[in-house]
Amino acid sequence: MVSLLSTLLTSASALTAYEQVLEVTENNVANSSTPGYAAQAQDLDAMPFDPSEGSAGGVTAGVVQDSRDQYAEQNVWQQSVLLGQANQNVSTLTALQNYFDISGNTGIDQALNNLFSAFSAWGQSPTDTEAQQTVIDNATDLATAFQQTASGIQGVEQNTDQQLQQTVAQVNSLVGQLQGYNTQIMAGDRNDAGLEAQVYSTLEQLSQYVDINATPQADGSVTVLLGDQTQLLVGAQQYSISSAFQVPADATNPQAPPQAQILASDGTDITANVTSGQLGALVNLRNQVLPSYIGGSYQVGDLNTMAQQFADCVNQELTSGNVSDGPPAQAGAPLFTYDTTNDSNVAATLAVDPTVTAGQLAAIDPGPPEVANGIPLALAQLSAPQDAADEINGASFTDYYGNMATEVGSALSDATSQQTVQQSSVAQAQNLRQQVSGVNLDEEAMEVVEFERAYQANAQLVTVLDQLTDDTVNILSTTT
Repeated sequence: MVSLLSTLLTSASALTAYEQVLEVTENNVANSSTPGYAAQAQDLDAMPFDPSEGSAGGVTAGVVQDSRDQYAEQNVWQQSVLLGQANQNVSTLTALQNYFDISGNTGIDQALNNLFSAFSAWGQSPTDTEAQQTVIDNATDLATAFQQTASGIQGVEQNTDQQLQQTVAQVNSLVGQLQGYNTQIMAGDRNDAGLEAQVYSTLEQLSQYVDINATPQADGSVTVLLGDQTQLLVGAQQYSISSAFQVPADATNPQAPPQAQILASDGTDITANVTSGQLGALVNLRNQVLPSYIGGSYQVGDLNTMAQQFADCVNQELTSGNVSDGPPAQAGAPLFTYDTTNDSNVAATLAVDPTVTAGQLAAIDPGPPEVANGIPLALAQLSAPQDAADEINGASFTDYYGNMATEVGSALSDATSQQTVQQSSVAQAQNLRQQVSGVNLDEEAMEVVEFERAYQANAQLVTVLDQLTDDTVNILSTTT
């Protein structure tokens, strides 16, 4: 039979359990806005009820359950890594687009149009020194525009290099924080909800930079991989990554700036595995996008191609003509110079030969038949060439430049659209995680009311039992 004392003990145990429930609830409310926090729930376990054996039943506090959903966390990380990639693409491509103006008001486009106009005006007055000087001046402006554009893109490239190194350092720093949390957890703090919140908040920050795979372990620590292969953190051991810049052994353009590399802690090249997140975007921009304009280990760069072919085309026309009939006939001089030893340095070094004077510009096409203004007319026609030899990949020089500018604009537009989509996707993933693992203040308020009443009722029962115990003791004392 259940005794009065056992009933009193059962009620006291229930009070302790209800108190723990309220503590967990209060902790949830206090941390409802804490980044990375997942709602906790205090389990209540039923005690045996068997009056014949003296078991009065009741409840006792069990383990604290964590509502965190790993699938919801992974979804947030997957969307965050794509947002980080889009953000970086927008930032760098915006800076790159500043050097490709197709309005005709600045830069290469304006200078090219001005030079074609100067060729045309020279064709109208082939012996006019002023018209010839205008050609030299406008050619100088065009060369300067190429230099400035190349220099600007090189500046974007240098900034990308710095950002890449900073991003690698940030990845290592965040993994270092996780290493510290793992150490605390493995030392005995594995049930600390606040520490767990710090772990998952840091993992979310890390997911902006690289694609991560984080797996909780039996000892409470978290193992972090870059992608599915490269270890970043195992237990209390951190494996730092690093960046390097090196010309590949199979480079087709070894004089160009070196390629960016991402290395694992043992020196293994893992660049091919870093394809997403801010770091993946920086690697792609540094090794693929920017070199496509100013050259890299495996490509000359469209800007250099245009500068070289235009300079060669103009020089060939001028040197094929004559300044005078003679005798002897005086051949024309080339106008442009550039670095002929490095194909990726043409645009940056394009210039007008400072020794060339107006009188050295050849206007006469010796034919046959001889045409007194044949050379400037042929140069003016480069704006809309009739001969495939005067084109670049089937496009005029103006159109070729326009295509470069369009590619930048299109890439930026795509990145901006992706950024907008990913911002929405991250918000949706975070909302879903909040629904699954977050703190619902309405539910917590109901929990508080429910268990406060249960606590009060049980406390009243304890009071009654206490009074009964006193009365029983008094009766026994009087009887004896």
